[in-house]
Amino acid sequence: MRLLIAAIGKMRGRPEATLVEDYLDRARGFGRRIGFPDVALQEFEAPRALSGPSLKKREAELLLAAAPEGGRSFVLDERGENISSENLAALLGRLRDDGAPAAAFFIGGADGHDEALREKADHLISFGKATWPHMLVRAMLAEQLYRSMTILSGHPYHRS
Repeated sequence: MRLLIAAIGKMRGRPEATLVEDYLDRARGFGRRIGFPDVALQEFEAPRALSGPSLKKREAELLLAAAPEGGRSFVLDERGENISSENLAALLGRLRDDGAPAAAFFIGGADGHDEALREKADHLISFGKATWPHMLVRAMLAEQLYRSMTILSGHPYHRS
């Protein structure tokens, strides 16, 4: 099962980019051995001329266009379920075992997600009640995907 992080905004050499790539590389290493052959990041820039609802709508279109066919969608949203690492790993394992071809994780822009994107999501997830910078959320998600791979493979990284 392929995993994709699709995000609005580009990191362009920011310090978070190194952290994200490190965790994605780690996740790829474990993932290939346990049925997750690819873990990727795709970034998008929405037109700067847009704002408000039209900007959120365009961002949703960009994210949805990246969604792998037949895959499951996870929208990272402050109103989503505060999912534990163990539950995320178990969910990804079930999707893999059920034959899902892919899962896409959508990170929106600074104004949040268009309601239509939230409604189309298979899962709304959150990293808690705190507000996190969108670039840092990428690093947090990449780490959680790596952690999921280690949990599913029985590696002691998680220490649960």
